[in-house]
Amino acid sequence: MRNRLVHAGFGVLSALVGVAAGHLVAALTEPASSPVLAVGSEVIDRTPTPVKEWAIAQFGTHDKTILVGSVLLGVLALAAVAGLLAARRFAYGAGVLLALVAIPALLATNLLPSVVAGVAGVASLWWLTRARLAPAGGRRVLLVAGGLAIGALAMGGAGRWITSYRTRVEEIDLPAAADPAPPFPTGLDERVPGISSFRTPTADFYRVDTRLALPIVDADGWSLTIDGDVEREVTFTLDDLLAMPLVERDITLTCVSNEVGGRYIGAARWLGVRLTDLLDLAGIDRTSADQILSTDVDGMTISTPLDVATDGRDAMIALGMNGRSLPREHGFPARMVVPGLYGFVSACKWITRMTLTTYAEQDAYWTERDWATDAPIKIASRIDTPKPLATVAAGRTVIGGVAWAQHQMGVAKVEVRVDGGAWQPARLGPSAGADYWRQWYLPWTAEPGQHTLAVRTVDGEGDVQTAVRATPFPEGSSGVQEIVVNVD
Repeated sequence: MRNRLVHAGFGVLSALVGVAAGHLVAALTEPASSPVLAVGSEVIDRTPTPVKEWAIAQFGTHDKTILVGSVLLGVLALAAVAGLLAARRFAYGAGVLLALVAIPALLATNLLPSVVAGVAGVASLWWLTRARLAPAGGRRVLLVAGGLAIGALAMGGAGRWITSYRTRVEEIDLPAAADPAPPFPTGLDERVPGISSFRTPTADFYRVDTRLALPIVDADGWSLTIDGDVEREVTFTLDDLLAMPLVERDITLTCVSNEVGGRYIGAARWLGVRLTDLLDLAGIDRTSADQILSTDVDGMTISTPLDVATDGRDAMIALGMNGRSLPREHGFPARMVVPGLYGFVSACKWITRMTLTTYAEQDAYWTERDWATDAPIKIASRIDTPKPLATVAAGRTVIGGVAWAQHQMGVAKVEVRVDGGAWQPARLGPSAGADYWRQWYLPWTAEPGQHTLAVRTVDGEGDVQTAVRATPFPEGSSGVQEIVVNVD
């Protein structure tokens, strides 16, 4: 039994060395080609939508970490089998390790990390098994295993540092907007403790995408091409865009995966070039095209309804966020922002191409997976304070949160219901425009016991947030948030 455990450990350690070596090489070349990440990305693409939505609902922003960890555990389990087989015949164990790296080699665009991982893993397994058979094998195994473990830690750590360095924030000089946003009003942040910041700090802005590793885009080499059903194909460099008249707008973005009362929403000040200014330079053939098919630097596609993107709303190719360059995780150097549409049909990050085409001719990533093609953001609201199941002190307190009715004349009214009673009008914070969320609060005299709190929004046209429950798939969740709190 002890001998089996030792050889299983050989396999696990060899795999860890291989994974670390592959990760280091990927960090130096293309981070997404790291063997474990390449397999994880394929799992994301092939996972059924209901499973994806379940994972996002259960694990939130930790879903990618759990996915990568699960892939790694699977690799290590098979590597343990490789170690056991190597005890019988080395070629068998080496074959299993090579089979493990063959999968990411087939999936990744860069073969080198997988090749290096395979060589390092097989070499480590050979070294360990040879040390086991040598005179004074126990001592030699400890020395070899210790050296390999240190090497794996060093390569893994170096890979993480290099990737972090290559994906660091790259600041570019942003010119002043030719069409600036109005002065930003002071929100309720200090008056209502626990409420969401009126402007979401960039570091706290939600991130939902399919990437396990951030694309590394060189600003000097980046370009944006507009082609397809246009009069002329045009290509813009980053300098070209920075030289054009820029607009600045306060816009709230929402992910279609946001559950009722969820956190996948953020509000920021964006700086960019009007989408229509760019499309006008290409000349749109409106007799045929009905979608903008956006492609990012790695080939991910997102489709946006052409009529919505060009109906006069402040759609843009954004270059700045909250007064600074876009962070890499939010699309550096450029991304699409279209107010009033969920991100999966409007917010292509790391964008490099916009193709004017039709839905009948080309499907984007999400439409291939049966998500909606036209997905306006639904009227919604959220309770930020008190938290669900929180215990609050009896007496005078507040119920507060945010509400949004993006590109629907904005939020006109927010109403709160306590213990199933009548809807009461909440007090609204200042408005930063119809495409931006609003803070709200209701003074409440909390009496001891358990209470249910609910909130709903009414937009500027008098439309009331629906109470009909719907899941995020295929066009966004709906329903009224209702929470339970305890009062002592």
